[in-house]
Amino acid sequence: MRHTRMAACCSALVLATACLATAPASAQGAPGAPAPGYVALGDSYSSGVGAGDYLPGRKECKRSSRSYPMLWATAHHTAAFAFPACNGAKVGDVLGGQLGALGPRTRLVTLTVGGSDVGFGSAMAICALGGPVPCLAAVSQARTIMARALPRSLDRLYSAIRDRAPAAHVVVLGYPHLYHLKGTCRGGLQDAERGAIDSAVDRLDAVIAGRATGHGFSFADVRDAFAGHEICSRDPWLHSVDPFALTESYHPTAPGQAHGYFPALDRVS
Repeated sequence: MRHTRMAACCSALVLATACLATAPASAQGAPGAPAPGYVALGDSYSSGVGAGDYLPGRKECKRSSRSYPMLWATAHHTAAFAFPACNGAKVGDVLGGQLGALGPRTRLVTLTVGGSDVGFGSAMAICALGGPVPCLAAVSQARTIMARALPRSLDRLYSAIRDRAPAAHVVVLGYPHLYHLKGTCRGGLQDAERGAIDSAVDRLDAVIAGRATGHGFSFADVRDAFAGHEICSRDPWLHSVDPFALTESYHPTAPGQAHGYFPALDRVS
């Protein structure tokens, strides 16, 4: 991320507008159809935003053939596979529009969700636009949502998944640190802001992991896999703010999906 703060600010303003305008699509299973063996739920980190090579269909969901669910399904020769994960999805969107593919015969369910619920997209835009004080305030607000509203929302979702897929192994994946501190970046946020964002990711992952394991699900932590490959590292697996591909900003690249998320899932599935 070698943009100046001014360039990042302009990009982030458009990014915030784009995030607010994106509505996640529903993806219910066909009525009466047998439940797939593997169902990949969740938000943009599961749909593969940022990895490119997007599949035909609901373009706003930006489902990538290079996403970790597609890589896992291919590697394990999974014929019965449903992929309702969608860009921008919050917990309520997964509850209301993605659970239709689940059933008694479902054997594996994966998902990432929670980042949109706590407002990480808008917090990142504020950080780029407003300087350190508004940035830290936005991150603090995200942490408040993590502590108060998010656990209850996750409990509702996880209970619904278990009710619909009682025999499934459910793997909830976390989020990576976004920034490598004392890295290669020459502009943009300062390390105090980057560190606060990474610390908030730690808290988000802790909340998600706690609720997931409390429901008997597996939690796959991707932070170690991404260590040394964050934004501002010499070999980043995450997109920084990109004015020509705003939706993909702060999302894993194809190597991030292949070498960060896929191995984390494969170890626990």
